[in-house]
Amino acid sequence: MATNTSTLPLGPTGQLLKPQPTAPGSRAWIALSMLCFVYVLNFLSRQLPGILAKPIQDSLHLSDGQLGRIGGLYFALFYCCISIPVGWLADKTNRSKILALACAIWSAATMCCGGAGNYLQFAVGYMTVGFGEAGGVPPSYSIISDYFPPGRRGRALGLYNIGPPVGSALGIAFGASIASAFSWRYAFVFLGAVGLVAAIGVIFFVPEPPRGGLDRASEVHPSKTGFRQTLAMFASRPSLVLVALACGANQFITYGLINFAVLFLMREKHMKLNEVAVYYALVVLIGMGGGIFVSGRVIDRFTQRAKQAYALVPAASLGLALPFYLAFVWAPSWHLALPLLTCTMFLNYFYLTSAVTLVQEEVRPDQRVMSGALLLLIMNLIGLGLGPTFVGAASDFFHTNHPHQSLQMALYMLAPSYVVAISLFLALARVLRKENRTAGEIAL
Repeated sequence: MATNTSTLPLGPTGQLLKPQPTAPGSRAWIALSMLCFVYVLNFLSRQLPGILAKPIQDSLHLSDGQLGRIGGLYFALFYCCISIPVGWLADKTNRSKILALACAIWSAATMCCGGAGNYLQFAVGYMTVGFGEAGGVPPSYSIISDYFPPGRRGRALGLYNIGPPVGSALGIAFGASIASAFSWRYAFVFLGAVGLVAAIGVIFFVPEPPRGGLDRASEVHPSKTGFRQTLAMFASRPSLVLVALACGANQFITYGLINFAVLFLMREKHMKLNEVAVYYALVVLIGMGGGIFVSGRVIDRFTQRAKQAYALVPAASLGLALPFYLAFVWAPSWHLALPLLTCTMFLNYFYLTSAVTLVQEEVRPDQRVMSGALLLLIMNLIGLGLGPTFVGAASDFFHTNHPHQSLQMALYMLAPSYVVAISLFLALARVLRKENRTAGEIAL
């Protein structure tokens, strides 16, 4: 439970004297559960066009390139550009109310996507989903950091970040089942309706916690930092810039893959929609979900020994993931491809909890929402904006001469991004080691 800084005594130098944080209470876990549920809906709305790509493509007569731009560049432009003013506003006002409003906007837009009759209508509806979702994640990161003390945030943020795999798995299971039984349009309408109810739940179950109430006294800053100061701070810190760039390279792979995985499995590995609803849903839940959950525990454990573990853990996981990824793309049948994809997803997602925890720990409480928004801006513009767009364009390019393997060839083109991401994480490790050494010298 958060501590109210206004009731804490002052030391002889005017510094806040704060007790050692205790274990999070039931209020914190209830809030985390609600935030996780909203994040599930957030990611489900984001991934539904990829999950139902084949029936949407057949109904609206879209090319792979158009699908890539809708789920990539168009969505990312709205999502990333709006996240900055939303982050600034959330740092100044009630974060829970910002989150509730954002949830209502993206849910209503999701319902509108279900009624789209052509490419333009669907693209506009989905861009509006991105507009709403910009207010979902950054305020949530900050709220969690004020419900859970240092040393427990990695696990809490790791649990929160299970939202994407759970959202994807539910979207695959229910979205594909609804689309198979009725129409892809019903899946969008149903999901949007659930989101509108969830927006009301945020108001009741996620009360605004005191900012910095669980941080050490030296980290509490009485004044609120403006946008320019936070932006200047972020840009001047090599560790923050590098972690954002490394995550962008990582997300170039993950979003490029996940936005086309179902279409690839159905069109080139010959899976059926009802098979996708069961087997691919399990792959995402076990692979992506397991990787994010395990990474939270690994980060909390190894960063106690060395700060550079924030970078070395995702670098190592990506090095292990690359051969599994290449084998998945090569696999001649979906029966062999799915276990390889499970291993790939498990190792691909170690970066997320590591990056979020590092940024939340490195900045002051009054800079957390804005810093989280800047992290998402950089990594989503690179990963979400360019990854699916690149794969879709590459598939259209290869389709002329290789119409039956165009997506396979496009997915092979993602492999060099593993090397780029690993190199950036290793550079981050060197910066973190240097910062540790400098901090030790100052302490002496």
